[in-house]
Amino acid sequence: MLTSRPKGTNDILPGEVRKWHYLEGVIREICREYGYSEVRTPIFEHTELFLRGVGDTTDVVEKEMYTFEDKGRRSISLRPEQTACVVRAYVENKLYALPQPVKVYYAGPMFRYANVQAGRYRQFHQFGVEVLGSKDPAVDAEVITMAMDFYQRLGLRDIELHINSVGCRKCRPVHREKLQSYLASRVKSLCKLCQSRFDRNPMRILDCKEDTCRELSREAPTTTDCLCEECAAHFEKVKKYLDDVGVNYIVDNRLVRGLDYYTNTAFEIMASDIGAQSSIGGGGRYDGLIEEVGGPATPGIGYALGIERIIATMERQGLEFPAEGRLDVFIASLGDKAGQEAFKLVYDLRRDGLAAEIDLMGRSLKAQMKFANKFDTSYTVILGEEEIEKGAAVVRDMKSGEQQEVPLDGIKDYLLKAVGEII
Repeated sequence: MLTSRPKGTNDILPGEVRKWHYLEGVIREICREYGYSEVRTPIFEHTELFLRGVGDTTDVVEKEMYTFEDKGRRSISLRPEQTACVVRAYVENKLYALPQPVKVYYAGPMFRYANVQAGRYRQFHQFGVEVLGSKDPAVDAEVITMAMDFYQRLGLRDIELHINSVGCRKCRPVHREKLQSYLASRVKSLCKLCQSRFDRNPMRILDCKEDTCRELSREAPTTTDCLCEECAAHFEKVKKYLDDVGVNYIVDNRLVRGLDYYTNTAFEIMASDIGAQSSIGGGGRYDGLIEEVGGPATPGIGYALGIERIIATMERQGLEFPAEGRLDVFIASLGDKAGQEAFKLVYDLRRDGLAAEIDLMGRSLKAQMKFANKFDTSYTVILGEEEIEKGAAVVRDMKSGEQQEVPLDGIKDYLLKAVGEII
């Protein structure tokens, strides 16, 4: 019998999930303020979507996708990222007929068969946004400032924003030709992966993390060296918008991102990680992607942020997560009659919106009170045979320690009022 989870996956247990709830709450709030609506797409798609959208020369498609043949002999892949999925939904559901731009966000699991290491899993979770339908540089600046605003709301420190322009279909071939010319005499000294990229996707060589490749390409032509007039003007406007709102950035001309669909603006957000730089999110513009998957020529831009990495960074920086699991009322009971009365009362309190709990383990009164303390309970109701006979229960304010007798027929209203005053 299998008794362990698959490698590269995690169980998010009750004590840990509160951190996820907190992040998800911040996500929903910031998306509401910025005017983004949630979209939910299937966890698996036709493999062709990722071949055409993400690019068949990327590491994601070549090495990391979970692809299988279903019972209808169709090639299906678990989504390795969600931009292509959102674009497919935009085209299939004709969202281009709505007032533009369409602004959506998502949060959910992605799947990549990658080497498992700190902050990198085979099932991982991302929060992302996509803006479809506008090529305005202000949109680029909005999604970037929104991402930085999100991190600031979480209280993260030492965050760096790296930006670049990777050009368009007009100026990208110019860069490709110059880059290949520069690397031609050096190609045999590159790592095996970069040697394979030389003909297929030489721009990715600039993104290689191998020291030898970085040194060999250190003086190589960059995308910003080769931008056409339109792309250069677009990038200057994006930087001006960021300057106007005081968002600091580093122009990183080696930043090319890992997926083929990026055009113009590309950005990555780094967090200091024990002396090194660690990416906790990034994105960019993809003006040809919608057309590539069968839709009308439509500009788009977005980003994705890794939730596991964000939580790990918050923990590393010692940031506090709000408490979760607070109980409004715990009903401690002794005896069968008291237990029946407690069951009815807890049912009524829950229907009126209070977080209420009873003992389900047959604990002693002392153990029940100790159990209630674990959940930062506001009020405890003590019910025993004596209280049932008197028609009254003891209500204890767990913060002050004060307690008083309250008639059973008025105890629900008493607790609703008392808890309401705390809230």
